[in-house]
Amino acid sequence: MRLRSKRGSIRSNVDMTPMIDIVFQLILFFLVSTTFAILPGIKLKLPTSHTSEGTSYQGITITADADGLLFFNEKEVAFDELGTELVMFDTGDVKKTEFPVSLEADSEVTNGTIVKIFDVIRESGYAVINLRTATEK
Repeated sequence: MRLRSKRGSIRSNVDMTPMIDIVFQLILFFLVSTTFAILPGIKLKLPTSHTSEGTSYQGITITADADGLLFFNEKEVAFDELGTELVMFDTGDVKKTEFPVSLEADSEVTNGTIVKIFDVIRESGYAVINLRTATEK
């Protein structure tokens, strides 16, 4: 009796299910681990600087626009209410002297207004103040 050779008829099937599972897990990992910056939806023309450094932070954002409006995070506040909002803000376990405050001011806002806002921030107990700028292109 003669045996037939099955060399030409050997076929292997590659199961794609484990690879698809891994790809989906990688997609979920990157979606969950990505941090999103929450920036207020206020249109500003930030002053430009060629020596500024990029930082990421989680803290308070105070925005002053060219029309004289003032925003605490995304909530519009009057200048007189800014100190109260800062004092009442819950910083969690972080001391106020170490909690970051970012000041965004339109390039049309006067230096005097920025100094007044700095004074209110310091009087409220905060010491870490960042002044946001746009990088030059």
